[in-house]
Formats: sequence, structure tokens, C-alpha cells
Amino acid sequence: MESNAEDLARRKKNEERGHQLYKMSNKILKHSKSKKEKEEAYQLLTKAADMGHLKAMEKLAAALLFGYHGPQNITAAVTLYETLAEKGSHKGQTALGFMFSYGIGTEYNQAKALVYYTFGSLGGNLISQMILGYRYWVGINVPRNCEAALTNYRKVAYFIADKLEKNEEMPVEKVRLMEKSENLSSNNDFLDWDVHQYYKFLAERGDTQIQIFLGQLHLAGRKGLEKDHSKAFYYFLKAAKSGNTHGMAFLGKMFLEGSVAVTQSNASAFKYFTMAAEKGNAVGLWGLGLLYYQGKGVPVNYTEAFKYFHIAAEKGLADAQFQLGVMYHSGSGVRKDYKLAFKYFYLASQNGQPIAVYYLAQMYAAGTGVFRSCQNAVELYRSVCELGSWSEKFLTAYFAYQDGNIDSSLIQYALLAEMGYEVAQSNSAYILESEQVKILSNDQMYPLALLLWNRAAAQGNAFARVKTGDYHFYGYGTKRDYVTAAIHYSLAVDHHIAQAMFNLAYMYEHGLGIPKDIHLAKRWYDLAAQTSPDASIPVFLARIKLEVKLLFSEMQLFKFTSSWKMSKLDTMLRPHWDLFALVVILILLVLLIRNR
Repeated sequence: MESNAEDLARRKKNEERGHQLYKMSNKILKHSKSKKEKEEAYQLLTKAADMGHLKAMEKLAAALLFGYHGPQNITAAVTLYETLAEKGSHKGQTALGFMFSYGIGTEYNQAKALVYYTFGSLGGNLISQMILGYRYWVGINVPRNCEAALTNYRKVAYFIADKLEKNEEMPVEKVRLMEKSENLSSNNDFLDWDVHQYYKFLAERGDTQIQIFLGQLHLAGRKGLEKDHSKAFYYFLKAAKSGNTHGMAFLGKMFLEGSVAVTQSNASAFKYFTMAAEKGNAVGLWGLGLLYYQGKGVPVNYTEAFKYFHIAAEKGLADAQFQLGVMYHSGSGVRKDYKLAFKYFYLASQNGQPIAVYYLAQMYAAGTGVFRSCQNAVELYRSVCELGSWSEKFLTAYFAYQDGNIDSSLIQYALLAEMGYEVAQSNSAYILESEQVKILSNDQMYPLALLLWNRAAAQGNAFARVKTGDYHFYGYGTKRDYVTAAIHYSLAVDHHIAQAMFNLAYMYEHGLGIPKDIHLAKRWYDLAAQTSPDASIPVFLARIKLEVKLLFSEMQLFKFTSSWKMSKLDTMLRPHWDLFALVVILILLVLLIRNR
């Protein structure tokens, strides 16, 4: 009995010590910026995990898998996650599902992945629920089932919508790596350091538009700038003092919501909203409407709230349109009218209001005010789900890629790809075919890249559709299949992709996967040149080769020549037709220059 009591006391003491170490680690990670402090935090986290602290084990396993603040260790991550899964951790189950789905540190096994995702979902893991929603939606290793997709997506969307209403979730930039590699000089997703410095200079010189722009970026933490409410407040205040109504309105918004930098004050919010509203500012009008609607600093007055919301909505403000939708949906101060609620939710959603999208999804799912549509509901719920905090991995994955941490970047993009993000699917495939990945074997690269390009293509990415065609044409990651390649190129052509037109023309020229048709080949070559100026030179060379072949075939001399000579010439030139055409052009140019 004494021995059992001692063991229990020792275990309890160990758990308390582990919890203390975990809290200390979190505190350091939250406030530290130096690499040394983060390393110290992870040392504490490792000690807590060794003591069996569940959350410490989950956090350490994620750090080892994704390469946060240190080198990746896939083997150690798998071991930890297996232990966590046995203990019933839904995060451990979800992570193992993800690793089995790609064969990262484990065998490639979609059946096991599905089992782990299912257990993770039953445990309440939102990522597992989102992955299952996507799988049922498109039919990945499960039969397509709209209702099952709806059930999973709705659970996640409910959680995200609640966070959005509390301003706790913000969308992040999703950078396409292909576009970055093709156009390194431009970066619309992040402010360059020198551009940021120039904007700061203009803001200090009194440019109110730049002040508002920088204030909004710091308020939300966009374009690569850190979320900093102190800086946002500073810029809005400068703009407001110069008479800028947007500055006044955003000050009102900051006082209404409150933060570490700005003490919540309904009186101050009312003051600045009124100043902005009196000058016709839509945000100011919406702010006054919200104060009257919620009774903050003023008595609840739905009539006044409706008046201000309506004026702001007429000016095109999405938040005001959304609030009108809420009033009509709930019957607050107005007669309940689901059709008008739908109208305003739709207008707000078109103007980028994410919570309005959630309400539309709810209406489609229940058939409230509209005909029930599982498909519309799933698509809307899914767009809300994609605003979850996990989308921050787009930033960390991009920065890891920029720093040369290719494996870390791939793991993060791959998880987002598994959740159904098309940009992440394209980025993961792009990284895989770069052949810089070390955590996967060479024979895994191209089949996985093809899988991801195919999923991205199914979501409407025309470039991914061309890539899928290329993989089937050349036999990358699959058997060479000209018929399938031609189908993918034909689908990409509908999106006016010059490369797809050129490829299709080549296939018509040589009868690869489709009947040989020289006239259709010429037509597609011409369309490729018309669609993109970049295609002009390749099309010019291809057309010269085509015209030479046509000329030879139409000459009377070749009509009497045995057919094997023509086929032999075609076979001989086909791999090097472009070089042959280039040589012919050079010879003609030399002759022209000599005869001048």
C-alpha cells in the first residue's frame, strides 16, 4: 500500500513539474524573438515531454515534424506521434494520418491514413474533420458523399465563424511559388523592406492615405508586417488629426474592440465614429449602427441601428450589409425576412465579409429562404474553414522555402494540401518536382507530385492541368499515356493556356493519342501564338518545320518516291526538328547577308 501511495505521489509530482516546464516553455516562446531563447524554450519542452506531459509531447512532435526552431527529425516525430495516438491524442492520430497519406517517415498507406483521420475527427480534431470533408467532397479513397462532406465542414466552419466574430482569425497571404520563380522582381504579397521604409517616410511627411494603409496592415498583420496595434493606432491617430475620416473611423473601431495597446472605451468609440459618420464615412456609419444595435455606450435602438447600417450598406460597406442580413434573419427591429437576409448576406459575401459566407452556408444547408443545396452549402462552408489559424502555415512554409529549408516548407504545404487548399497542392507538387527534397525517396517524388497536380487541376488550376498532361505525356510518376495527356491538354485549352495549345498542336501534328491532322495542328499553333507573345518563337519554328514537311509531301517528286523515305525522314527529324529548323533559318540568314 505504501509503495502504491509513493508511486502515486511521485507520478503526481512529476506531472506538476512537467506542467510547470510546459508553461515556462510557452511563456518564453510567446515573448521571445531571439534564436537562443527559443532553443532554451524547446529544451524545457523536451524535458516536459520526457515527463509524459501530453501537450508538451504534442508540441514537441510538431516541432520535430515541421522543423520549427530547429532541425527536422521525422523518425523522432513518428515515435512521439505513435505514443500520443496510443494515449488517445487526436493531434497524434491526425498527424499519423497525414504521414501515412504521403509516406513520410512511414509506409504510403491511404487506408491507414483514413482510419487515423476518422479517429482524429471523432476526438474533435478540426484538421481531421476538414480533411475528411475534403475527401468525401472529391472522393479520395472514399465514395463521394456530399452530406458526409457537409457534416464535417459544418463542424469546422462553426468554430471558425465564432473566432471570426471575435476577430481572432484573420486570413493570410497565399503565395504561389511558381509565380515567384517566374517573376522574382515583383512581390505583391509582401512589402519589400525599401518600399516599407519609403511608405514610413511618406506617412511621417503627412500622407494620410499611406498612414491609413500602414495602419490597416499593422491592425491585421498583413503584407509581411507584424500585427502591432500600437503602430496601427499611431498611424490612424495621425490621419484623424489631419481630418481623414478613415482614420477617425478606424480609431472608433479600435476603441470599440479594445486590445493590449488600446483600452476598450465605448465613449471614445462613439466619439470617433460620430466624427467620421458626420462626414459621410461608411465605416463610421456602420460603427454607430453597431453601438446602437448592441447597446454599447448608448441605449439599444434597432431603428437607429437599421438607419445607419442601411446608409453604410448603400455605400457598399460589406460589414453594414452583413448586419442588415443579421437583422432580417433574426427579426431584430424589422420583420423577419429570409429572402432579404439572403440578399444582404450575398452582397456582403461578394464584398469579402467572411461571416456572411457562413450564414449563406447555413441557409443553403437548412433550405432557409432558398432551395436547399448541399453542394452550395459545402462550397461556402469550405471557404470559411480555409480561414482557420492553420492557414498561417502558408506564411511559415513560404519563409522556410525562402530560407532554403525545403523539407520543412514541403511538410507544411503538404498538410495544407491534404486539407484541400489548392495553392498548397500546387506548391507541394512544385517543390517535389524540384528534386531538392530529402525526406522522401526518389521513387516517391513524381507519383506524389502527379497526385497533387491532379488534385489542383480538379480545383480549376489550369497550369496544374497542363502539368498533369505533361506527366502523362513523358511518363513521369506514371506510365506514358498520350490519350490521357491529350485529354488534359484539351481541358487546359478551355482556360486559354498557350502551352496547352502548343502541346495539343504537336500531338495533332504527330498523331500522338489523337488522329493525325496537320490542319488542326496549324490552327492550334496559330492560336498559341495569338494567346501568348511568349509562344511566338516556338510556334514560328514549329510552323517552319510543318511547312517544310507539307512542301516535301506535296512535291511531285515525293509522290513517286517510296513512302519509306518520307517516314524515315520524319523519324529522323522528329526528336531534333527544332534544331533542324533553326539551322535552316541560320543558313537562309547567312545567304541573305552575303548577297546584300
